Amino acid sequence: MRLFRVSTIVRCLPKSSSFSFVSPSSILGQSCDSAILVNPIKTLIVHRDTAAVHLGLGFPPRSFHGVPERPEGSIPEDASAICRLLAGQTDSDGVASVLDRSGAAVSTDLAEEVLKRLGNAGMLALGFFRWAEKQAGFRHTAGSFHALIDALGKIKQFRLIWSLVESMHKRGVLSRDTFLLIARRYARARKPDEAVQAFGRMREFGLEPGAADYNRLIDTIAKSRNVARAQRVFEEAKKKGFQPDLKTYTILMEAWGSENDMQKVREIYRGMEAAGFEPDVVTYGILINALCKDWRYDEAVREFRQMQAKNRQLSPHLYCTLINGLGSAKRLDEAIGFFEESKAKGFVAGLPTYNALVGAYCWAMQFDDAFRVIAEMRNSGVPPSSRTYSIVLRHLIKSGRSAEAYEVFKEMEEGGCEPDLDTYTMLVTMFCGAEQVDMAMKVWKKMIERGVMPCMHMFSALIGGLCNENRMEEACDYFQEMLQKGIRPPGPMFGKLKQCLLDDGKKDLAFNLTMKMERLRKVPLYG
Repeated sequence: MRLFRVSTIVRCLPKSSSFSFVSPSSILGQSCDSAILVNPIKTLIVHRDTAAVHLGLGFPPRSFHGVPERPEGSIPEDASAICRLLAGQTDSDGVASVLDRSGAAVSTDLAEEVLKRLGNAGMLALGFFRWAEKQAGFRHTAGSFHALIDALGKIKQFRLIWSLVESMHKRGVLSRDTFLLIARRYARARKPDEAVQAFGRMREFGLEPGAADYNRLIDTIAKSRNVARAQRVFEEAKKKGFQPDLKTYTILMEAWGSENDMQKVREIYRGMEAAGFEPDVVTYGILINALCKDWRYDEAVREFRQMQAKNRQLSPHLYCTLINGLGSAKRLDEAIGFFEESKAKGFVAGLPTYNALVGAYCWAMQFDDAFRVIAEMRNSGVPPSSRTYSIVLRHLIKSGRSAEAYEVFKEMEEGGCEPDLDTYTMLVTMFCGAEQVDMAMKVWKKMIERGVMPCMHMFSALIGGLCNENRMEEACDYFQEMLQKGIRPPGPMFGKLKQCLLDDGKKDLAFNLTMKMERLRKVPLYG
């Protein structure tokens, strides 16, 4: 049996790795030349013949050469480790060489998970996708293609996306979902007309959209802040024979509710009834939520009580909606009352309901009570999520209590709750706004070590903070990293960086960065 060189493993371990080496015989009680990696969670024997290194580091892949299934939970761990390995890469060119040196092997499940995690780093996602494609016996699934399309859509590389569609078609993995995903990325890029055209192109590939697909298209465009355009799509689809169902009407009700247009919500509601559809618990939930968003809390409560009087089906979501709405209106006693009522009705409080209650206490600036609820969640077998902590963090930051917010962040980490991108973004933005850029960079480093990729908003906050402290060399470094990852900087941020450079007498550098930004905007990538 050929063994993987320990020295190679050492070179590929992340700096933050907690692995150590021990004598194989002391573990196995027998003679063995294998290298054993030990961490607090598991012990591994790493063999070259499985072409797998545990990248944080890797179990034998699921799908290669009859190797047994991985232990449950190892896919997320391996994906995090690969992302940590790639986090230091500024573009797609270095991805293949880093992964080749690591000796990593990849399964289809692992590839899909890695690509999802690289969603904010389109260039790295592309590099990983190309590298995986070249591995012996490997073929990307539709899920991997979709994850890459999503990542590339975020950096508006639509020409490359359409070349991927052709490749998917040749491999027989193209589906209606592919076109709906592309439509969503166009819509998010504020290109609603292109979104509708992308949806229509599925017919070119022999796919016929169904009612559920039209619903998703309408929902996609509406949630991209193009509600009027979504309404037109609905009207145009009906003329072409589309038969709306109850879900169609609830999508439109929710859309107009997000615009605080209760007149349109009621109009859609009446149209739904005229079409012969009976409102269900979801419909009522959307109606009550729309009333809360429009600050019509008393009317929302009346609507709920009328449901009860008519013996309509209730749900935890309805209670959650009212707790959220009343909490945001600082009507804490009423929010608590609905929480207690939901339990009295036999509904077991789940994560969304608890989060709503935590938010209600935060709106009332009663943070001790919010933490009491979080403790109750743990005792009830409902562990708080990153969303739970984000609610508390957002309110602490809003009230200028940055030191407490950072303590909550540390408590979150120590409690085993993995921060998500939103959490890191809030902390980095908070510290930059408070002119504590070194603390922002400390949080940034923690994030990279965990394999979480920064988004455009994080880059913008950090670069802006560095400009404010006249740390122009570092600001330019992060700006160039942003460009190399394919992330397009927002105009105001680039304008600020450019002006700071000009004020600092760095006219040539400002010009060079402008040219790089223009190339990113005008020159598409190719597959």
